[in-house]
Amino acid sequence: MKIKKIKLTDFKRFSNLTILDIPETTRLVVLVGPNGCGKTSLFEAFNYWRKLKGFNNASNQEYFEKIGNVAPQRRWYDNKVEIEFHNSPSLDIENIKGKFYFRTAYRNEPDFTVTSFSKQDDPSKTIKLDTLMKNDITVSENYQRLISQTLSGVYLTENDNKTVVDLREQLVEKIKQTLNAIFEDLELHNIGDPISNGSFYFKKGASYNFHYKNLSAGEKSVFDLILDVIIKSTYYPDAVFCIDEPEAHIHTRLQSKVLKELFSLIPINSQLWISTHSIGMLKQAEELENKLPGSVIFLDFDNKNFDEEEIIQPSKINKAIWDRFFDLALADFSKLIAPQKIVFCEGTFNGRKYKDFDAQVYGIIFEQKYHNTRFISVGSCTEIENIQNEPMQVVANLLNSSEIIKFVDRDNRSAREIAELKSKNIKSSKRRNIESYIFDDEIIAKLCASISKQNLIEDCLDAKNNAIQKSIERGNPIDDIKSASGDIFNDIKRLLSLTQCGDNKCAFARDTLAPLITEDTAIYKELEQEIFE
Repeated sequence: MKIKKIKLTDFKRFSNLTILDIPETTRLVVLVGPNGCGKTSLFEAFNYWRKLKGFNNASNQEYFEKIGNVAPQRRWYDNKVEIEFHNSPSLDIENIKGKFYFRTAYRNEPDFTVTSFSKQDDPSKTIKLDTLMKNDITVSENYQRLISQTLSGVYLTENDNKTVVDLREQLVEKIKQTLNAIFEDLELHNIGDPISNGSFYFKKGASYNFHYKNLSAGEKSVFDLILDVIIKSTYYPDAVFCIDEPEAHIHTRLQSKVLKELFSLIPINSQLWISTHSIGMLKQAEELENKLPGSVIFLDFDNKNFDEEEIIQPSKINKAIWDRFFDLALADFSKLIAPQKIVFCEGTFNGRKYKDFDAQVYGIIFEQKYHNTRFISVGSCTEIENIQNEPMQVVANLLNSSEIIKFVDRDNRSAREIAELKSKNIKSSKRRNIESYIFDDEIIAKLCASISKQNLIEDCLDAKNNAIQKSIERGNPIDDIKSASGDIFNDIKRLLSLTQCGDNKCAFARDTLAPLITEDTAIYKELEQEIFE
């Protein structure tokens, strides 16, 4: 089911609003605009239409009617909401009931444990939310639906050759996969015993059977959304999915991942509508549109006078929408939080082992003297060179009072390549990579002295040289300390009998060695000159 046109008359804050020309190819509709501009009210209109057309329920006049504008010759609820769909025959009452799915912005079920269960009603056949201001509790209901579907599968003849494990995993596998795509260290482990301790139990880090109630608010919010969409898609195979502020309680780094997964979970013949204030979700929507042209549109509710006639048509993402969105999302806060300097450096902001490694190390080294400087990882040197790099543009535009510095590793670049980078206002290190500074002889000697083992300095330096020689024999350049850093870490840790120094070479470099690069060291002065002068 895909919406083509909407007309609202004297509904909530809208006197005469028409939204038209929504393409049939649209799978994601993003509503943007400030608080109070009418995004949630549009979802209320959809809910009102479903209740009136599917259940003959006109609901609350005081809540839905724009008072003072009703013509005396008609009933207050007549023709308030008109919706036109693409390629849809006339819908009877039963069909209308299952054409809209709703999630409010008030999603909160902090704890549940089931000790008995019963068959749950088909959600498409009932009215769950009278208004979208209601608290939208679904997790415990969906747990019981999951159990019911598992039991039903036992009696299907097509499952005769499946084991109990197959049937159990069949229903939870999609939940597991989606959760794993969003979180790095959270995995659905089991669903307990539904007649004694029925709940969702997770593997988190080294913990097993981690009860749902112990998840953070953000983890619960993500799990609730993906679980609900997966379970409800069987009831709403051809519907308009409306989610108000899906980013609620979710960390900014996860918001784009959540939208990507929601988009993939929506049945192919359906549309996903969201209202959002999330920069991450807006960026993900743009990426989805670039990957699947024609699949995403934006409806901009900003700067509209809904006391008058207004027409909203779909927009593609462009600089104007980005600028307006950032103004709405951050207002004047950028001036309050702007650092004096921003250093864009190499390094990934994904993964776990190398996540923000360069930025974190530089931050540790310079946090005392340059406390008004922020180091930000933005990818490879190529991405730093790219003047169209959107993350850098976003930060530069928002924090335009900050001095921007771009700094990259030298790697294997020639003198001419270094000069070309300089012409683009990109600074480079004189040594090959950041490990060349962190594992410098001076810092290794300082480590030995810090634990009163100066007598082992030469042994540690010999171990470093041996590790470099092994790296050379593997075909690496003589100055590639990064390739030798794993062996250096292991040998120094053994020689000095170090404990709690980091479980791997990256943690060791960041947490044990980087704090030793202080203003009194030659390495500090060398790095300071390369970055800040």
